[in-house]
Amino acid sequence: MTADPIINDKTDGISAWQKAATLFWVAMLATIFANVEIQIEGGAGWATSLPTWRIEQHLLLDIFWGGRAMTGYHAWVFTFVFLFFHFPMVANGRLSLRAESLALGCIMLFWIIEDFLWFVLNPAYGLARFNPEDVAWHKRWLWMAPVEYWLFLPIAAALLWFAWSKAPVGKLLGTKPILRTTRS
Repeated sequence: MTADPIINDKTDGISAWQKAATLFWVAMLATIFANVEIQIEGGAGWATSLPTWRIEQHLLLDIFWGGRAMTGYHAWVFTFVFLFFHFPMVANGRLSLRAESLALGCIMLFWIIEDFLWFVLNPAYGLARFNPEDVAWHKRWLWMAPVEYWLFLPIAAALLWFAWSKAPVGKLLGTKPILRTTRS
C-alpha cells in the first residue's frame, strides 16, 4: 500500500534553516510589494485615487473585509498574490494539505507585513501616522494595530505550524484525500 501524497506528505526534510529562509523570503516579497504599492498609490491608500471600480458598503464587506471598500485593484492584486503563492505546488505537482497550509500561512503573513511596511516606508505616512486617526480604511484597531493583524497572525502561525509539523495529517484530520497527484 502506497502512502497518499495528499494526506501523508512528510516534513522530515524541512530544517530550521529552510523555515527561517521561507519566513525571510515572505518578508522580502512583502517589502518589495509594499514599495510597489507605494509607487502606485502614493499617499492615497486603499486605492482611493486609482481609476478603479469600488464597492464602498456592503454587509459582506463588513464581515469579511473589515468594513473596507472592495476595489477592482484589490480584487486583482489579492487574486494575483493567492495564485503566486500557490504556483510552486502546482508547478511541482505536490498538492497536499500541508502545502496548502504553508501557502495560506505565508499569504497571511505576507499581507500583514506588506500592509505594515506600506505605512512605515511610505513618505506620506511613516510610523508616526500609523494610527486610527490617519488610517481611515482600517476601521478597527487594538493595541496600536489593525485588528486584522492580531486576528491573522496567530492563524498564520497555526497554519505554518501545521505545514511544518511531523504529526500524521490523516490522523489529525481523519479525512480521505480529495485530490491525488501522480509523479512520473
